[in-house]
Amino acid sequence: MKYTADPQAIFVGSGINSLVSAALLATRGLRVLVLERNGRPGGCIRTEELFPGYRHEIMSSWYPLFVGSPGHAELRPALEALGLEFVSCDYATGWVHPDGRSIALRQDLADAARRLDALAPGDGQALAAAAARLFGEDAALTFGLLGQNLYGRGVLRLLFSEWRKRGVDGLAAYAAGALESFRHWSERSLAADETRALMAPWTLHSGLGPDDATSALIGKLTLAAVVGSGMPVVKGGGSRLVEALVGLIEARGGQVLTDAQVEEVELAGQGRRRRATGVRLADGRRFAAGRAVVCSVTPQQLYGRLLPHMPGLVRERAEAYRYGRGDMQVHFALDAPPAWRDPELLRVPLVHLTESLEQVCLSVTEASNGWLPARPTLGIGQPVAVDASRAPPGGWILWIQMQELPTRLKGDAAGRIAIPADGRWNEAVREAYADRVQARLEQVMPDLRARIVGRRAYSPADLEALNCNLVGGDPYSGSCAPDQFFWLRPFAGGQGARGHRTPVANVYHIGASTHPGPGLGAGSGYLVAGMIQPR
Repeated sequence: MKYTADPQAIFVGSGINSLVSAALLATRGLRVLVLERNGRPGGCIRTEELFPGYRHEIMSSWYPLFVGSPGHAELRPALEALGLEFVSCDYATGWVHPDGRSIALRQDLADAARRLDALAPGDGQALAAAAARLFGEDAALTFGLLGQNLYGRGVLRLLFSEWRKRGVDGLAAYAAGALESFRHWSERSLAADETRALMAPWTLHSGLGPDDATSALIGKLTLAAVVGSGMPVVKGGGSRLVEALVGLIEARGGQVLTDAQVEEVELAGQGRRRRATGVRLADGRRFAAGRAVVCSVTPQQLYGRLLPHMPGLVRERAEAYRYGRGDMQVHFALDAPPAWRDPELLRVPLVHLTESLEQVCLSVTEASNGWLPARPTLGIGQPVAVDASRAPPGGWILWIQMQELPTRLKGDAAGRIAIPADGRWNEAVREAYADRVQARLEQVMPDLRARIVGRRAYSPADLEALNCNLVGGDPYSGSCAPDQFFWLRPFAGGQGARGHRTPVANVYHIGASTHPGPGLGAGSGYLVAGMIQPR
């Protein structure tokens, strides 16, 4: 058996977790190789000029998690030397009702509290109190759990420290709050329906809904973090980040190869002494792995194809791993900024359009039952409000995301779109639903139709075709319900599979299917880099 190269660490897949982890190891002196099955690296980071002069983010777009991450802190000087720049503006997020009522929030928690108190006395104080607790009293525990290996000694020290500080009753109270649904918290803590409508869509950004367990924590934490730190983007498009990370890896002696589908991780030895020796590609090429193989894939890909001969319990639990609802995106290129009914919204990077908390809950239920929602929640991204280089002078981009869509179709809640007999997304369904989205936008942007240069829609099936980790179009690569989170992501340990570790000593699992879950923070990549080569 002859290998064509001898890197010390091989990465299967080239999403942000792989690229950041590989860049960290390369800067620490290891030879790394990143293998990507598609024709370009980046995973869910993909910038394309869909229309002349307009640079659209096809999938992910916003980088508050990465800008505040330890991986970025370590790599920042080298990335900036390669020309990478993150930019933001003085607004963060907002909400708009189809009738035109709206709220715009600056990148300032104190200002947000004042605006919400003006709307309904006490609502701003509730947000401020939640933020103070999240980033104060609970910060060490929450971010400690999210930011380290849950099976390491550091977590034991953290839990012991918190037990001494809080006692058993205090830890139980923390757990109760962490498991609460957003609906229950908001009914107890907020007075105005408008404030609930502003906050409820943020639960969707981890694949949950306002009625799901843990959605109160996710909704409050995400909104408070965005308002406190803003919505930065990569100047010129997210693909500039990919280019910078690839450039950094190559400058340190590593390689990033595309059109390189790994078929299997090759092993030697038996039992606990079993180790990966390298990988075999679909085209027959083989690459050695001197120290580690790191796989940024779904559990089914890892234990069904790459490591097919693992213990039965591990394969069974991997097969049982669940995916969430589908995602859809619609991208508009405009020849001028839209005429929002409230002009202040033109300055806001990401605005959610929905009628109410109850409408968000209803749309989630419709999608979970296989129905196209009649009134989907729209995440309306305006990247040009942050980075003017994305469009020609005077032009504008709308990045529309919907996170309440079925992966398989059973019906249309509005009764207007014909559903194919096989229940699969097709072009006709996608474009009909994009028409619904556009009509919904026109309620708050009356001149939208006249300003459209071009429109491009991506259904859940289209997104899965772009990235096989988005099973069924789930942008979070697996449900983030409590039974698949923290110690249970991707599944409860057994027979050597635990967190990022697999039954093979030098094979690691990273990506959105692993702790700390989805997002552009590169958390799992950072953690595994530390396991392979500590700083």
